[in-house]
Amino acid sequence: MRVALETAKQTPAGDVPVGAVVFDAGGEVVGRGVNRREANCDPTAHAEVEAIRDAARTLGTWRLDGCELVVTLEPCTMCAGAILGARVSSLVFGAWEPKTGAVGSVLDAIRDPRHLHTPEVRAGVLEAEAAGMLGEFFEGLRSN
Repeated sequence: MRVALETAKQTPAGDVPVGAVVFDAGGEVVGRGVNRREANCDPTAHAEVEAIRDAARTLGTWRLDGCELVVTLEPCTMCAGAILGARVSSLVFGAWEPKTGAVGSVLDAIRDPRHLHTPEVRAGVLEAEAAGMLGEFFEGLRSN
C-alpha cells in the first residue's frame, strides 16, 4: 500500500489522487496507474484501469492471474469489472468510497458468488493515510 500511496502523489493536478499498483506473483511491480480523467479527458482513466493496462503491456497478456492489485481507494463498478475481466487474483484497497464503492460500500461487484472468478479482497489497509490524502485534495477544492 505504501507503493500505491507514493504512486498517488504522481496524479496530475486537478485529478483525484488515487494510486494503483499491480504486483506479480513474485512481488515485483508490473503495472502502475493514477487517475487521469481530467488530464486525459477520459472517463475510463481511473488508476485501477491504468495500472491493469500497464501490467498487461508489461506481461504481454490480459490475464493477470497470480497478480495483486493494490489501490488507495475502493474501486468503483467500472474498475471492479476491469479487475474481474483481467482475472486479478487479489485486491487490496485503502480508503472506503461510500458514494461509489463497488467492493462493499454501495455494492459488492467483486465478491458476487455468481462470477467465474472471484479475487481475494483485503480492505482498509492503511486506510487513515489513504483517506487523509483524499481529504486534503477535497479540502483544497472547497477552499478555492
